[in-house]
Amino acid sequence: MAVGTAPRRTPPASRVANRGAAVRHLPRLKTVLVAAAAYVIALIFLFPYVVMLLTSLRSQDSLRDVTFWPDEWVWSNLAGFWSSGLAGNLWVTIKVAAGSTVLVLLVALPAAYYSARHRFRGRTAFLILVLITQMFQPTAMLVGIYREFYQFGLVDSIWSLILVNGGFNLAFAVWILNAYFSSIPRELEEAAFIDGNGRFGALFRITLPLAMPGVITALIFTFIAAWNEFVVALTLTTTPEKQPLTVALNSFIGQYQVDWQNLFAGSVIATIPVIILFALIERKVVGGLTAGSIK
Repeated sequence: MAVGTAPRRTPPASRVANRGAAVRHLPRLKTVLVAAAAYVIALIFLFPYVVMLLTSLRSQDSLRDVTFWPDEWVWSNLAGFWSSGLAGNLWVTIKVAAGSTVLVLLVALPAAYYSARHRFRGRTAFLILVLITQMFQPTAMLVGIYREFYQFGLVDSIWSLILVNGGFNLAFAVWILNAYFSSIPRELEEAAFIDGNGRFGALFRITLPLAMPGVITALIFTFIAAWNEFVVALTLTTTPEKQPLTVALNSFIGQYQVDWQNLFAGSVIATIPVIILFALIERKVVGGLTAGSIK
């Protein structure tokens, strides 16, 4: 040992063990904190829906009560939705959302596949144009949309709602599907060609099954957007029986009084199908949103 150098002291074994335990517990503590924060954020987002459900079960006299839970549970408010005639409007909403989704997929699938597999002239301009159309809102073009459908005799028709909702959700579907098709290796299709499959055979047997998370993502977002659309439906439909549920719920809003419990009861019933649909395919939606991030 060199002269003037103090001997190094070895830390006690207990101190080393405690330090190792602290290092092991640190990731666990971080996981608990992240999970707690996620639950708090989830409760914040779910709270308005809880209030909506509880309000739909209140009586007319207890709407102004400051209590969180209703003193009397009026389940007839939810049952009254079907007797009020809004069930037909719910069916119109289902047809509009389903028709718009089918239209978007029929147009977006070939457009996204071709733009992902072929480097044609004007491809970049085409994709930029698709992105630009996503920036336009139906509200800014209501006058033009109404005039166009009036000239074609499609005002107050379910087909006008399907065409508008399909058109305004097409850009998002093309971008999502283009990214997903680009992430699928070409070699898989070339192997299918060697096995005797044509272009369509390789597409339907190989590419589309692998791209199904992206297809479902485009499907669910188009369906929800068409399901919740209000402004265009309010402008293009005038007959109460042909209006979707988002517009028909306005019948509970009068000039001097609002039928809050029935309004919220209809809102609860209108929300349930979307929640069920999203819960069933939530995993594939997450996979579709991350499409193209890793190749």
